[in-house]
Amino acid sequence: MNGRLAAAVIGLSALGAWEAAEAQGVRMETVASGLDEPWGLAFLPGGGFLVTERAGELTAVINGEAAPISGVPEVYDSGQGGLLDVMVPRDFAESREIFLSFSKPQGGGAGTALGKGRLSDDGTALEGFEVIFEMEPGSSGGRHFGSRIVEGADGLIYLTIGERGDRPSAQDLNRENGSVVRIARDGSVPDDNPFVGQEGAQPEIWSYGHRNPQGATLDGEGRLWVVEHGAQGGDELNLVEPGANYGWPVISYGRHYSGAKIGEGNAKDGMQQPVHYWDPSIAPSGLMIYGGEMFPEWKGQVFVGSLKFDMISRLSADGRTELERIETPETSRVRDVREGPDGAIWFLSVGEGAVFRMVPE
Repeated sequence: MNGRLAAAVIGLSALGAWEAAEAQGVRMETVASGLDEPWGLAFLPGGGFLVTERAGELTAVINGEAAPISGVPEVYDSGQGGLLDVMVPRDFAESREIFLSFSKPQGGGAGTALGKGRLSDDGTALEGFEVIFEMEPGSSGGRHFGSRIVEGADGLIYLTIGERGDRPSAQDLNRENGSVVRIARDGSVPDDNPFVGQEGAQPEIWSYGHRNPQGATLDGEGRLWVVEHGAQGGDELNLVEPGANYGWPVISYGRHYSGAKIGEGNAKDGMQQPVHYWDPSIAPSGLMIYGGEMFPEWKGQVFVGSLKFDMISRLSADGRTELERIETPETSRVRDVREGPDGAIWFLSVGEGAVFRMVPE
């Protein structure tokens, strides 16, 4: 955290006092500013929230005051790597556990990792932080780490992982590149994971054939959805099924940045089709399925942040049709989108270095 963030937050006691902008039937309220590449946002019970900054800062904002949290793990701060997502589990009031995903240094490279620690009673430190999962070593460079954390309806943890720029690895079950993994909160592997006991497969893998899934959420039925970056075109919204292969790099609706064809086309037996795809690419990031009461007409609809086109894409409840692109000065490089406890839509803007709250006009 830097001093600009503290100055932006301290002293705000009522939503009505926050700076607002009007557009498209909604009003954007500035919750916090002065952030450096904000990546993940999570809410604390009883008010307050946590926000990560990619370079390695975790900040708590409680009662209008911002404070840095110590005890964050060392991160590989390069390219798209760094401190990434944050997740507050449903039992936080009892456990006080906080989960973080990050790019973990691994010898000469780095890999996506997931860890947890206990938030101290005074909210200033993560105590006893431990890594409960990290992908197999062997990847280098700063691309395609994923990574969103979702607590499943059953309390198990889902983590999305990019293929680290190594395209063929997304089809290799012996590596977690380009996958969604599913683990218990202590890092153990659930017995009903689809590849448990299969020779040559990592047992944590829940689905594979993903390129770079940077958004993930549950719908009202408890089903997992992810949104992932394509290449030049072919960004995808996928409904994730256990053991399913989502095709990358064998099938895609996009093309390589050189213009060359990707793989074998856009369909193949045994590989899943996206629920929706974007061409041209929007560079999708945070994903939310709205379930609140503040926007009743939007209930069940899908919201996806865009890093490329500075907007939030609103899709139909089945995810198949883009209904609107919410574009305001505040939606500059949207990194995360969340439904707040109050039913407002909160989002992180990398371009503005800020947290915003969207409410009806």
